[in-house]
Amino acid sequence: MTNPSLVILAAGMGSRYGGLKQLDQLGPSGETIIDYSLHDALEAGFKKIVFVIRKSFEQEFKEKISNKIGDRAEVCLVFQEFDTVIEGLGKEVPLREKPWGTGHAILVCELAVKEPFAVINADDYYGKDAFKQIYKFLTTEVSPSCYGMVGYSLDKTLSENGYVSRGVCQTEDGLLKEIKERTKIKRELEGIFYIDGDEKFELPDNSVVSMNFWGFDNSIFPHLKQSFNKFLTEKSEDPKAEFFIPIIVDELINSGQVQLKVMTSKDQWYGVTYKEDKETVMSVFAGFSNSGHYKVPVW
Repeated sequence: MTNPSLVILAAGMGSRYGGLKQLDQLGPSGETIIDYSLHDALEAGFKKIVFVIRKSFEQEFKEKISNKIGDRAEVCLVFQEFDTVIEGLGKEVPLREKPWGTGHAILVCELAVKEPFAVINADDYYGKDAFKQIYKFLTTEVSPSCYGMVGYSLDKTLSENGYVSRGVCQTEDGLLKEIKERTKIKRELEGIFYIDGDEKFELPDNSVVSMNFWGFDNSIFPHLKQSFNKFLTEKSEDPKAEFFIPIIVDELINSGQVQLKVMTSKDQWYGVTYKEDKETVMSVFAGFSNSGHYKVPVW
């Protein structure tokens, strides 16, 4: 059995949050959200961690995050820059200020990842259950024709401090059929709604949403290159266009090349989409420590 790796996307800057939230200390002993994810991933069985970061904060990231892993797991640092060379792409990636997105972030990992792998965001707290589910999937079910994701119940992913965007999933027999990005989602007195243009639409509380927790076979890399080439042909002149993971997932499902199994976590998601979320998350992590859910410090 090939042990899977965990790819952590940490190259983005939190524009709404207002800073490098990946390194923000939120736990009672100064833990970051990544610290909790690493703890849960190692506990689930992962033995290789690949961080996608920017060169500009490499040293700070090593000091605060990756050096703490020690000999618990193999650690790789991969850099996602605007001009990162992708071997065999067959097309020059134009320079621009805005990053190319999460699909591009996975693509730059190709040389570091030769095994099945999970993908998470650095600034999302996913909970222990999600890591256990994805690890089991990656060690028993993943294949070139079967990928996976851990979804969450929509009502467990909202912020009290503003709108959020979520990939709302349509499933059938446990498989993903469609994922639609919905923006401006917020709970109101009558329920959960999203805004599209001038209209407002209700979403069921238990809608399954993607929080960017994926499980892939490494056969995805050729698909990513093909899709990114197409994306560059169509969108390279758009300075705001981003190549997101659901783009490639949708293409593979619609073409019948891949089935994608949807697992649903029983845990609450936490994140710091807005600065005002920080106090809530710190309180939750303190509660985790007081209840013994995590030891203090986590490491």
